[in-house]
Amino acid sequence: MTTASVERIEMGSLTCWSLCFNNSKLLIAEQGAQILSYGNEGEPPIIWLSEQAELKPGNSQRGGVPVCWPWFGDLLRNPQTVQAMHQQPQQAGAHGLVRSIDWTLEGVEQLEEAVSITFCYNSLEQPLAHWPHAAELSLTLRLGERLSISLVCRNIGQQPLAFSQALHSYFAVSDIHQVSVEGLQDCDYIETLEDWQLRKQSGAVHFNGETDRIYLKPSAKLQVIDPLWQRTINLLSSGSQSAVVWNPWIDKAQRLSQFDNAAWQQMLCIEHANVLDDIVTLAPEGEHRLSVDIWLDKQLTHQALV
Repeated sequence: MTTASVERIEMGSLTCWSLCFNNSKLLIAEQGAQILSYGNEGEPPIIWLSEQAELKPGNSQRGGVPVCWPWFGDLLRNPQTVQAMHQQPQQAGAHGLVRSIDWTLEGVEQLEEAVSITFCYNSLEQPLAHWPHAAELSLTLRLGERLSISLVCRNIGQQPLAFSQALHSYFAVSDIHQVSVEGLQDCDYIETLEDWQLRKQSGAVHFNGETDRIYLKPSAKLQVIDPLWQRTINLLSSGSQSAVVWNPWIDKAQRLSQFDNAAWQQMLCIEHANVLDDIVTLAPEGEHRLSVDIWLDKQLTHQALV
């Protein structure tokens, strides 16, 4: 017998939605359609949210799963076609324009095997500063035995639409020194901390300092191996050919907003993305879907990659 519920709640100054399915719980803010937390009752969280997150309007939250769109990272590091979509790229902030605006609740569905919620954003109805283009975003979150995230972008204008994007997922870990990431073996990556050099990954990814890498054409399935919590976080993606792996470590953590100086030890970002040569260009009426499934294996040793 399954139990499922959907509830509108207020968190700080934000309107949020709480979804429950059996012992799993998902919390989403209407602002940015941002997942704030996800996990199972009585267990460590799967999605990490900073204890210093400021839940107030106009303020993107540190943690959860922010939607980065219509560009990821520094706009000036994006291909020229993405930069050209913005009227003032020199003044543009990081990670796009939709993280700190309210999305519209499109619908809620409760089924026997899952509960889902969909948020939409339309740039014609809610124009973006210095980005005069016509696009519609739809984010559907489906909570069942796993969490499924699906971000669809549609070009509703008359001109081609170019963008980069990411689901900027923050994962909770027991100790960053102990965890590893599998699925990136032999993958080329950009080492952004060393003049954006192109390198190749040897073996699993381990962490012993600040990490900020863009992996190119990774496996569709990645795994975060956490031996102290005796679990594996599985990530299965489609619609992207890039994965960003990030941890600020000691020095950068002290410069981040909404971030405790020691919080870097309990979090790890793996961001499924379309960046660099993997940007998306949509013809009029075209659409693109970026999706990620997240689930746990509760065991000391991880399952073989598929």
